[in-house]
Amino acid sequence: MVKKKLAKERANQAKELLTKCKLCPRDCKVNRLKGGMGVCGGGKLARIASVAPHFGEEKVLVGRHGSGTIFFAGCGLRCSFCQNYQISHLNQGKEVSAAKLAEEMLYLQYIGCHNINLVTPTHFLPHIIKALGIAYSKGLELPIVYNCGGYESLEALELLDGLVDIYMPDLKFTDPGVGEELSHAADYYPVAQKAIREMHRQVGDLEVDGEGIAQRGLLLRHLVLPNGVAGTQEAMRFIAQEVSVNTYVNIMDQYRPCYKATENPQLNRRITKEEYQKALEIARGYGLHRFAD
Repeated sequence: MVKKKLAKERANQAKELLTKCKLCPRDCKVNRLKGGMGVCGGGKLARIASVAPHFGEEKVLVGRHGSGTIFFAGCGLRCSFCQNYQISHLNQGKEVSAAKLAEEMLYLQYIGCHNINLVTPTHFLPHIIKALGIAYSKGLELPIVYNCGGYESLEALELLDGLVDIYMPDLKFTDPGVGEELSHAADYYPVAQKAIREMHRQVGDLEVDGEGIAQRGLLLRHLVLPNGVAGTQEAMRFIAQEVSVNTYVNIMDQYRPCYKATENPQLNRRITKEEYQKALEIARGYGLHRFAD
């Protein structure tokens, strides 16, 4: 199997990135194999918060039997409005070996999930690649979904070429001031642009099977924030004009103020129906037409 061979070839390359960690654009350069810990909170072993079929994801992932989600603890972005801050900021979860992670993937396949959905995986990429090699040798066949924040290193993404079937990044915001204020990442947008282009280069536009279940391609998420904070106009322009007008986009309306957002006057409320409808109008105005439901 091609994927099995690729995973085994790249496992050592990926592990090497942990010695001076540069798995994400934070480029912390700590030696995680010797106990170092960077912005993400990740250490030598992968840490997972939960493993279960998820029915709240996009329909093209959920189908009848659910998306097989593995939620990883920690995150390199540390967004102040994070809705999963207990996992991402407080690092709640348990450490697991690559062999155990492979077992969890095979379990999700056994119970009938349509895919393996790796949630916030960036900082554990070497562990995931090693686990995939083990899982493929034991019969894993499901599409792999890389469900990430969009703040990705091109060097890391290159290691995933041929291993990931479906990329599902966020495109959170486009203004550098907003990136700095909300995620301490003024470079979020240019980094995400490069990453999303590379993801699309690897897998193309989203393809679904006869039952409407995603098999391969790019599925992009954009969470609408109050008061236009997310920069939806520029985000939709970029997607349509610099990625593909056929990009499958989930323009999300479920924002609610969590974590430190309750203290931010720009973010301390839900979005209005008018704000959400405006976001959809902007997307359609640029010719985007494939929307998640």
